[in-house]
Amino acid sequence: MTGGAPVRVALLTEGGYPYARGGSAAWCDRLLRGLSRHDFEIWALSRSGRQAAGPRRPLPPNVRRVRTAALWGPPPGGPWRAYGRPARRFAECFADLAAALCSRPAPGTDRAPLEREGGPHGQADRFSSALLGLAALAARHPGLTRWLYSEQAVRLLEAACRAPGAPRAVRAARVPDLLAVTERLERALRPLGLLPPGAAPGIDLCHAVGAGPVALPALVAARLHGVPLLLTEETERPGAGRAFGAAYAVAPSAARAPVRALLAAFQDRLAREVRAAASLVTPGCGPPPAPPPTPQGRPGQAVTLVWADRIEPAKDLVGLLHAFRAVRAAEPAASLRIVDTGGARTDAGYLARCRELAGRLVPGGVSFTSAGAPASADACPTAAVAVLSSVVEGVPVPLIAAMARGHATVATDVGAAGRVVGGAGVLVPPLDPAALAAGCLALLRDPERRASLGAAARARARELFTADHGAAAYGAVYPELLAMASAPRPAPHPDAAGHGTPRSVPCA
Repeated sequence: MTGGAPVRVALLTEGGYPYARGGSAAWCDRLLRGLSRHDFEIWALSRSGRQAAGPRRPLPPNVRRVRTAALWGPPPGGPWRAYGRPARRFAECFADLAAALCSRPAPGTDRAPLEREGGPHGQADRFSSALLGLAALAARHPGLTRWLYSEQAVRLLEAACRAPGAPRAVRAARVPDLLAVTERLERALRPLGLLPPGAAPGIDLCHAVGAGPVALPALVAARLHGVPLLLTEETERPGAGRAFGAAYAVAPSAARAPVRALLAAFQDRLAREVRAAASLVTPGCGPPPAPPPTPQGRPGQAVTLVWADRIEPAKDLVGLLHAFRAVRAAEPAASLRIVDTGGARTDAGYLARCRELAGRLVPGGVSFTSAGAPASADACPTAAVAVLSSVVEGVPVPLIAAMARGHATVATDVGAAGRVVGGAGVLVPPLDPAALAAGCLALLRDPERRASLGAAARARARELFTADHGAAAYGAVYPELLAMASAPRPAPHPDAAGHGTPRSVPCA
């Protein structure tokens, strides 16, 4: 990327950079040195005293500050000294957290039942609300996590374990089990201390290497301050498409069943919250995992086309709907799923227009839903063909996310889409519904090619963000994520052809 202001990035690492050992340390070093025009802070977690005291990699000049926290040893800071309302509020937040870990998910969903309204994204479940509440308290009361060693914390956790509907594995939890869990939770919440004091963290973007405790500060910055979050994961998380239920998967007869069940529930829900808050998830810095099996399908079987992005005129959903009418006429079993990832930045007027048009052109063939960015695995099934219909793009972040999930793609050749797709997808001209329909039909009718392109797309996404030129790819993505986060909602202006006038998007 050339031109434009430098981006202030917080790079969050656990047991890797800047410590000399760790699987991602070399990858982070290449990234930092390849993006010398951007300014970085390192927010790093150490996994042991030996690692923290050991050698560290020399920092490049563009690293302005290093913040560290330890996932080992006694709690930092002095004893818990807050009383009154702060102490009561902390107890409320922890009670909500414990209840969320012991609650059964709503049937047919990948999230727990929604408990309250709140936060910049509207509804938030108890787990998310509890985390944000704890983070807000931690910002005002250093050493707050020491409260987890109190008798009140143990009693609240015990009450959640005994509540109706709690997993069988946790109902028999005894005091040693509860103490072990509160100790581990205290350590997992320590990264909240990495957030700089103040109303905003003073950075433009968070780049977290991993979706575990290391991503907690980035999650809070995203939810409370609107800071874009880019997540890089070394491996795909098992069970990404199933509903919350990690605690229920532990057999009551297993060794230390209560401890294992509660910690598994925390890790699973935290990873899901981080992924839901991320603007982009990229495959990461370790060896690539084995690709998942791709359903092949047969001509005539229902294979879903999925479009996932922020809904606005520049994305040309009107043209996509006209293209899908031709697809549906040729393949009646096909369906189109439109996933809105824009949240508050969605153009509501354009969305309403597209819903009305879909009902007229292909009754019953198009579904509309919303999801965090990027769209969840449930919103984008493995067998789907991902579609990009934009007339103007910079770096097509949703397209990269779809490729990383292993989707075959059909994309309009705008902005950097051609460079992103390479030979791992189908490119068609923009503002050409007939060409878009032909590209989609070609993949719907050829399951072997669809599977081959999906595997190639996944490999290319890994290559773009892990090979030597990965720094250049991130250098283009960083400003694009900022542009997506700060872009105003455009007003639709239909032209004679029925398409909205696109808003300009900075090109990489």
